[in-house]
Amino acid sequence: MDQKNKKIFTHDKPLQWVGLVFSFALLERVALAAVYPVRVYNDTGAYRKLAEAILAGWGPYDGTRTPGYPAFLALLGSNENVYVAQLAMGLVMTLLFFYMGWQAAGSPRFGALVALAHTLNPGQLFFEANLMTETLATFWVVLAVAGAFTWFRFPGWRKLPLAAGIGLSAALAGLTRPLYVPLALWIGVFLAVLPLIEQRRSIREWFGRLDWRVFLGVSIPALLLTGVWVNFLHRSYHMWNITTLTGYNLIQHTGYYFEYTPDEYAALRDTYIKFRDERIARYGTQGNAIWDAIPEMQRVSGLSFFDLSRTLARISLRLIREHPGLYLHYVLRGWWLYWRAPVYWVPDHLRLSALAPLVNGWVLAARGLLIAANLSFLITSLLAAVSRKLRQRWNITPFLAFLAATLWVFSIAQTLPDHGDNPRFLIPMQTLVVFWVLWILCSEWQRRRTARKAL
Repeated sequence: MDQKNKKIFTHDKPLQWVGLVFSFALLERVALAAVYPVRVYNDTGAYRKLAEAILAGWGPYDGTRTPGYPAFLALLGSNENVYVAQLAMGLVMTLLFFYMGWQAAGSPRFGALVALAHTLNPGQLFFEANLMTETLATFWVVLAVAGAFTWFRFPGWRKLPLAAGIGLSAALAGLTRPLYVPLALWIGVFLAVLPLIEQRRSIREWFGRLDWRVFLGVSIPALLLTGVWVNFLHRSYHMWNITTLTGYNLIQHTGYYFEYTPDEYAALRDTYIKFRDERIARYGTQGNAIWDAIPEMQRVSGLSFFDLSRTLARISLRLIREHPGLYLHYVLRGWWLYWRAPVYWVPDHLRLSALAPLVNGWVLAARGLLIAANLSFLITSLLAAVSRKLRQRWNITPFLAFLAATLWVFSIAQTLPDHGDNPRFLIPMQTLVVFWVLWILCSEWQRRRTARKAL
C-alpha cells in the first residue's frame, strides 16, 4: 500500500481487468439463475415469519433472530426479488475485492485474482441462491472491510463520513449475523491506533495517545443502531441480549455434558438428554438437538419459550463455570470445524441434472483449495506474528495485519457462544482468508522470480 508494493506485481490497465472480472461474474450469475432456482431452507420460514411481523408493525416480532435478514425480506418481498438482490450483492462484492486487491498491490492483475477467487467460490455463489443470511452478512462485512481498507490506503479520506459508514456497515453485519456485533468496535480500535502504527510507536506508547474521535466516529452509529434493537428486546422480553435464543445457543456447548445439571432441573435435564442421545445415535453429534427437544421441555417444565431460553442460559453458564475444561474442549472443536469450508447446494435442485457431476467436481475442487488456504492462513499468519523478518519479506502492511487479526478474533468469537453449524460461520470472511493467502503466494513468487533474474 505504498510505492514499494507497486514493484511486487506486474502493472496492467485496470479498466481491462475490471471489465473482464465484471463480465465473467455477471455471466456466471445469469447462468446460475438459469439452472439453479432460488432455494428455500429450513431456516427460511422463520425469517419469513419475522418479515411478516415487521410488516405488521413489529408487535409480533419474537426476537428469535436479529432483524437484518427479516427486514431485507420484508423490503424486497418475493423470493425471486431476494434472489436477484443477492446476485447483485455478489457482483458488488466481486468489484470490492477487485478494488482492494488492485489498490493494495498496485496491480489490477492481483485485484482480478482476488475478485475471481471470490466469484468462483461455489460456497459464496450458491448462497446467493439460498434464502439464508450468509450473502447479506457477507455483503455488510465486506463493505465494512472495504471502508477500513480505504481508511488505511488513502489518508485524505480519513474523515467522519467514512468512519460513520464503516460503523453503520459493521452494525448491519451484526444485526444480520450476531457474531459480528463487536465488529464496529474492533474496527474502531484499529483505525484509532493506525496513526501510532504508522509512526512505528511501541504498544506501550499507545495508551493515552489513541485517536478517540475516530473510535467514536466508527462506534457511535453502531452502538445507536444495536442499542435500539437491544432495547426492543428488553422492553418486549425482559432480556438484555442480541437475541432471545441465548439459552438455546449455549446448550449447543453444554448439552454434551448436561448430565451435570443439578437435580433442581431434573425434568429439563432428563428430557434433553433423551433427545440428545437420540440425535447422537442418528447423526453422531448432538448439534441442533435442542430444536427437537424444546416442545417436550416446555411441557415438562411449564415454561414459556422465552422463559425456557432464560433458564437454559442460567444452567449453561453454571455448567461452564463448574466444568471449564469440558467447555474449552468443545470450544476448540467448534473452532476447528470453523475452517472446513462447506458448500451449501443441492444437486437435485439443478434444472439440468446432467450438470450435477460437473458442478460436484467444481465444488470438491474448490473445497480442497479453500481448506488448504485456511490451513495456510493459520500457519503463515502465526509465523508473521512472531517473525519481523517474515513480515518484511511478505510486506505485511497495516491493512494486512488488521485483516489477519480480524480473522483470528472472529474465528474465536464464533465458537464461544455456540457449537452447532460452525463451518457456516466462516462464509462471510472466507474471501478475506483467500486475500491473505494470495498475497503471501504472490509475494513469494515475485521474490523468487527476482532472485532468479539476479543470478
